[in-house]
Amino acid sequence: MAAVDIAVRNVSKSYRAHRDGRRSLFRRAERIRALKEISFDVQRGEALGIVGPNGSGKTTLIKLLARITSPDSGDITITGRLMSLVEVGAGFHPELSGRENVFLNAAIFGVPVTEVHERFDHILEFSGLADFIDAPVKTYSSGMFVRLGFAIASQLDADILLLDEVLAVGDLTFQARCIDRIEEIRRSGRTILLVSHDLAAVERLCDRVLLLTSGEMAGEGSPRDMIEKYQVSATKRIPNSNLNFEGSGITLHGVSFVGHDGTQPRTGASLTVRVSYDSDVSIDDVVFTVSFIWPSGYICTELVSPPAALAPGRGHVVFDCPILAIQRGLYTIDLAITTVSGRVLAKRIRAAPFRVDPGLIVQGDFYMTHSARLERDEN
Repeated sequence: MAAVDIAVRNVSKSYRAHRDGRRSLFRRAERIRALKEISFDVQRGEALGIVGPNGSGKTTLIKLLARITSPDSGDITITGRLMSLVEVGAGFHPELSGRENVFLNAAIFGVPVTEVHERFDHILEFSGLADFIDAPVKTYSSGMFVRLGFAIASQLDADILLLDEVLAVGDLTFQARCIDRIEEIRRSGRTILLVSHDLAAVERLCDRVLLLTSGEMAGEGSPRDMIEKYQVSATKRIPNSNLNFEGSGITLHGVSFVGHDGTQPRTGASLTVRVSYDSDVSIDDVVFTVSFIWPSGYICTELVSPPAALAPGRGHVVFDCPILAIQRGLYTIDLAITTVSGRVLAKRIRAAPFRVDPGLIVQGDFYMTHSARLERDEN
């Protein structure tokens, strides 16, 4: 049986809060429970992701594990040396230089000075801050803080690495370097806890995921299952927006999806999409658009109808897709009716969730229809 590096048992944490923002000797502060009876283990060499909406208790949990604060009740047992990057600027003194803060930050986590000297060049190279290392860190941007903090935490030989939203700050190049470094640490057999709203990174980097909601454990399991559960719950909390433009005379009612032989849509199978509408007018050159939206809010792809003439009455437009190329997951659907010239007649934001089940399994975001053959070179 694998050794356990982190054991959390029935941990709860609450904070005092004044609802109206005022403090008084005669006003009793309310206590807000940030975590409620949380229990889990993290095995040695495991990469554990923690996801959930804002206010779910993720950062509170990481601060408890990093011993920045203490639980009200319950026990936390940590085996091995732990390094953490919890929030921008944590563990840094603003008046000291970046160089001095490397040694200060390492000392906070009990790293010997000799080890810091041995690893300093690696820390400096990874951070990319050679031109600023002797400047006071109060002059650093938030991105520079995270670059230095992550370089310290990841380049020293800690047994356990705690990371809270390290991928949310910094440019794309540094984010890619962070992901590569985290994967390297995983392969070395060390333990990682990653809190992030970057669900794609969590799925890529983690072996298991905890889902927190309102300070409670809402789920624990594989990254795909927990991320999908989180996305489903988040989608239910977002209201749709039906925008019917005055004077257009057209209303969008909804959208439905049917997979091959009436089954749930799945990657690599056929898909039929039906969009229902109502029109009070006759109008030429109308275009229907169905937009598939990533959980991040970006457009994944769109279905666009050829221009058509609408007559008064209720009807629907049908899109037939021979192969559904997008991968398993939960998307949201936006609908729009426009003229060829671009005038919007009706629009419906977040009209429906769209769930894709596993089908043809490939890596990446899309399945690409393909065939292959082997050819021999003629001598």
